[in-house]
Amino acid sequence: MLNILTDSCADLSQQLLTAHDVKMIPLHVLVNGKDYHDNDLTLEQLFMSVEQTGELPKTAGPSIQEFVDFFDIEDPSIYIGLSSQLSATMQNANLAAEHVQTMDLHLIDSLNLSTGIGLLVLKAVDLKQQGKSPAEIVQLISELRPKVRTAFVVDTMDYLYKGGRCTGLQAFVGSVLKIRPVIHVLPDGTLGVLDKVRGSRKKALDRLIARFKSDLPKVDLKRVFVTHSGCEADAEYLVGKLQELAPIENLITTVAGATIGSHCGPNTIGVLYIAK
Repeated sequence: MLNILTDSCADLSQQLLTAHDVKMIPLHVLVNGKDYHDNDLTLEQLFMSVEQTGELPKTAGPSIQEFVDFFDIEDPSIYIGLSSQLSATMQNANLAAEHVQTMDLHLIDSLNLSTGIGLLVLKAVDLKQQGKSPAEIVQLISELRPKVRTAFVVDTMDYLYKGGRCTGLQAFVGSVLKIRPVIHVLPDGTLGVLDKVRGSRKKALDRLIARFKSDLPKVDLKRVFVTHSGCEADAEYLVGKLQELAPIENLITTVAGATIGSHCGPNTIGVLYIAK
């Protein structure tokens, strides 16, 4: 039987992982000198630590040995992981693959993050259920990578600043002028600024909806994600707007893990989907 594998940065809930028989390896989050598995640390614990200490958590991919153990499966397997442009996770996975006995192991660099990875993982599950071979799935998923649309609103620039992703001046100006950046994943797997929305948070959320609307009718309506780091009301707002725009078959709300939370901060929220 073919195994579909991923890492915790895919932000797929345990319910989704179980329902689709997907195996997951956790990333590491280091908080106050203590090493946690991504899925063992809640966002509440993470953000409280930052508030109390002013120190941003550090994240790390699974070690090579952890990947060796994870890949120790007799059946054919496909691993879809966090963008190699954002983490050493894929590098460690590739090094581990050289040391495992599994003859039919395929690694795919998602060139994405969060449920942008999750979309590709669940699409691979769909293809598996259709009877596609591992080679066919790898080819089709690789072709889909540039069609994944991942965009999210960042509520505070503090985490981006502390993580070295913007200058202190940018963070200060963004705070004073209430500029809310809309970040998106570029085709090469890096991050870019899609827009800088000045004013209310609702205007920034509406920018996510406008992007989705502009991609219609080319959006794959099989599955759309709204993923956030602790802003349920905003998620409900986006879900309502999306439902008004299109008959989405599976409109799934998920909460981001500690890895994403460490880099984007509280009240980050995104709309993620595949364009045909």
